[in-house]
Amino acid sequence: MRTPAISRRGLLCGCAGLVATSGVAGLADLGRAAAQRRGGGGERLRIGYLPITDAAPLLIADRGAAAADLAEPVLFRSWAALAEAFLTRQVDIVHLLMPLAVQLRFGLGAPARILGWNHTNGSALTVAPGITELGQLAGTQVAIPFWWSIHNILIQQLLRAHGLRPVIRGSASRSAGTVELVVMSPSDMVPALANGSISAFTVADPFNAAAELRGVGRIHRFLGDLWRDHACCALVVHQQLLDRRPDAATAVMDAVVRAQLRIGGDRPAAAKQLAGAYLPQPLPAITKALTYSDQLPVRHPEWRPQRIGFQPFPFPSFTGALVAAMHDTVVDGDIGFLSGLDPDRVHGALVDDRFVRAAIDNAGGPAAFGLPDRLTRIEEIDPS
Repeated sequence: MRTPAISRRGLLCGCAGLVATSGVAGLADLGRAAAQRRGGGGERLRIGYLPITDAAPLLIADRGAAAADLAEPVLFRSWAALAEAFLTRQVDIVHLLMPLAVQLRFGLGAPARILGWNHTNGSALTVAPGITELGQLAGTQVAIPFWWSIHNILIQQLLRAHGLRPVIRGSASRSAGTVELVVMSPSDMVPALANGSISAFTVADPFNAAAELRGVGRIHRFLGDLWRDHACCALVVHQQLLDRRPDAATAVMDAVVRAQLRIGGDRPAAAKQLAGAYLPQPLPAITKALTYSDQLPVRHPEWRPQRIGFQPFPFPSFTGALVAAMHDTVVDGDIGFLSGLDPDRVHGALVDDRFVRAAIDNAGGPAAFGLPDRLTRIEEIDPS
């Protein structure tokens, strides 16, 4: 599959607002990634990431032990910049929003393949301190990290379930019960909530935890309370890597899976490893994001929605349900590619699970991750 010519405007949903989230910072990040590639002689696999806890397994994977010789990860500040770097081959491996991976593969024709999940859960809806119920969001702006994100999908389902209507590129109205969704880089969300330019945001941690610790926001709902153990980010590589260097793909997946086990075994230690070295947020915010109390009020306590999970297997049932949900999600950009997608067939074209199955077996089998032996499940979704 050939990667098409890419313009900054046409890259992601064809939306100028998305492009603006990368800007000069995104170009600088691309430059650093390119420099690292030249320094590595093209042999080391280059990693791109956003500074969120979702990236933790990829960030603290044992790069020295990997036969692929993984380069030091390069930080990007927006999904637009990270996706552009991936499409233009500035980076080889990324943790990417699952719906965005669908768009890259089927909307832009990019040879993107998912090797496995980076994590489950790990996101929330954080509101201004004075907001106590969803109805108060009417007539305000709510920030999302990207149009093709699980955050946009679930916040729209949640708003509709509570009698609110999400709108884009239009002012929200309290009397009409509408909420304007705006794309914003995760790093800008906490300041925007603090200065009152938005009433809420939905994003991955540790930004939700950071808002609470700073006293400028309150977690209203964990997204894992809407869709049990959903995947937000997946490990994405180019098809060329699988074709030409399957041994490298094997090494990468093994390293990430081992890292997932280590994180699950000692979350405070993982927080310390991430703080400073990879994530710019303070250690207390990162630690809180990885260790939320089980006593927090949630609708489905048996789902443990406040707990970010680190299991790598990409369930086909999730991919199918995700694509079906994308059909009902409002975005600012082209959605024509969705009309030809069969939710039951997308998984096979997007995901190559050979490597993650082998890595799970090498790490002790599905039971080591709390997974069912047959690696199947039924999706549980409740956006009420």
